[in-house]
Amino acid sequence: MKTSTLKLSEFIAKQVANLSSITKAWKVTLPPLEKVAYRLYVNKGDPIKIGPRRQREDKFYIASNVVRAALKAYDNGSPAVRDRMINLFLKEFLTRVNRKEKMKKYEDEYGVKPPGFLTISPGGKCNLRCKDCYAVSIPKGLPSLSAEDLESVLHEKYEKWGSWFTVISGGEPFLWQDGDVDIIEIARLHPEQYFLVYTNGTLIDKEKAKRLAEVGNITPAISVEGFEKETDERRGKGTYKRILSAFENLRNAGVPFGISVTATPENAELLISKEMIKFYFDEQGALYEWLFQYMPIGRGADVDHQVSPLVRTKMWEREQEIVRKERLFFADFWNGGTFSSGCIAGARPEGYLYIDWNGNIYPCVFVPFWKDNIHDLFSQGKTLTDALFSDLFKGVRNWQLSYNYMCPPNTRGNEIRPCFIRDHHKEAHDLFVKTESKPGYPSALCLRDPEYYDAMIKYDDELAELLDPIWENNYLEPGDKESKK
Repeated sequence: MKTSTLKLSEFIAKQVANLSSITKAWKVTLPPLEKVAYRLYVNKGDPIKIGPRRQREDKFYIASNVVRAALKAYDNGSPAVRDRMINLFLKEFLTRVNRKEKMKKYEDEYGVKPPGFLTISPGGKCNLRCKDCYAVSIPKGLPSLSAEDLESVLHEKYEKWGSWFTVISGGEPFLWQDGDVDIIEIARLHPEQYFLVYTNGTLIDKEKAKRLAEVGNITPAISVEGFEKETDERRGKGTYKRILSAFENLRNAGVPFGISVTATPENAELLISKEMIKFYFDEQGALYEWLFQYMPIGRGADVDHQVSPLVRTKMWEREQEIVRKERLFFADFWNGGTFSSGCIAGARPEGYLYIDWNGNIYPCVFVPFWKDNIHDLFSQGKTLTDALFSDLFKGVRNWQLSYNYMCPPNTRGNEIRPCFIRDHHKEAHDLFVKTESKPGYPSALCLRDPEYYDAMIKYDDELAELLDPIWENNYLEPGDKESKK
C-alpha cells in the first residue's frame, strides 16, 4: 500500500517504530515526513472530527511543533530523558498504541471517550506570594494530599482511562512531600506516565536537576512574567536571577523545560515579542511556552485586569506567526482554541479536569466550583471516574457539544474564544447556579456578584465583535458562512 493512501495514524505508527533512526538526523528527515502528514491530515482530514481546513492546519502545526520540541529534548537530554522521549512521550503522543484498548473499554462502559489527562495540586504551600495568584486566595495552614491519594489517582487514570500524561500544579510542587516521597519520587514510581510540573523554579538547584535527569519523565514549566523587571515585580525581588540559575542547572543536567507566562495588560505584548521568544527559546533553551491570560477568579480578582479584546486580537495574529512560521511549541489556552477543538475542561474526550490539595474535583483549574471530593468518593467505595458524571461536569460537556465540539463547520462556534467561564460567562454562571456547585475558596464568590457578572458579559460582547469576524473570514468556507447565516 502506498504511503499516500495510508491513514494518518497508520503512517505515524510506522514512523514512530523507526524513531531511533529518525532522531539521529531529524532536522533532515522530519520535513519530508511532515509534508506527507500535511497531505493526509489537512487535505484529507475529517471536517467534523478535526474542523474546517484552517483549523486542520492549526492542529497540524502545533502537533508537528510538539514533535520538534520532543526531538530537541532527545538531542540534549540525559540518558533517562532520551529513553522516556522515545519510548513514552513520542509514541503515546503520536499513536496511542498502548492505550487504545483501555479507551475503548471506557467508552463501551460509559458511552463517552475518557479524558486525556488531569491536573492535580498535591499541596497549596508556596515559597512565593505572587500578586493575583489564584492559589493564595485561601487561608494559610493548607491541607495537602497524601502520597497514597496521588497513587490512587495516577493508577486509576492510567488503568481506567489509558491516560499517560499528568500535570502537577500548586502551590509550589517541589515543596510537597509526604514522608520520604516527593514529586520526583512519584514520577520515578510511575515510569509509564509523563509529568509536566508548573513551578516557580526557585527550588531547582543542581541536586534537584540531577534527580530530574535520572527519572527522565518530568519537564518543569517555569513561571516568568517577561524579563527581570516584570518577573520580580510580580514574584518578588531576586526571583528572576534564581530562575536563570534553574535554567542553567536543567540544561547542564539534560532536563527538558519550558516557560509558563501570565498575560496582563502590562506585559501581554512583551510575552509574544520576538525579543522574548529569542531569549527564552534560543538563548536559554526553553522548548515550549504556555501562555495563560489573566483570569479574574483569585485574590483581588479584577475584571479590568484582563487582556483587552483589542490586545487579545493582536496577540492571536502574532501567536499564529509563532506557531506557523517560527515553528515553535507555543500555546495560548484562550486564543489557541483551534489547536484543541475549543474548551478542554469538564473531562471532555482528550480533555482534562483538576483536583486541588483538599481533594475537591473541578472541571478546570480556572473554574472555582466543585461537586465531588476524592476523599468522600473513596470512603464510599467510589472512584474518581464517578465524579466525571456529576451534573456539573456533564453540564460543561453538554455546552461544549452544543457550541462547537464535534460540530460540522457550518454550525461550529468560534474557537478563538473557547473558554467556558471567561468567553461565555453567562452559560458558566447559569450552570453553577443550576447545579448548586460549591465554591472552592471564598474569593470564588465574586462570580456571584451582579457587578462582576455585568462586567464579564460586557467583556464577552466586545470580544465577540472583534474575534467572530476573524473566525468567519479565516476558518469558515463560503458555503459554511451561508449555511451558518
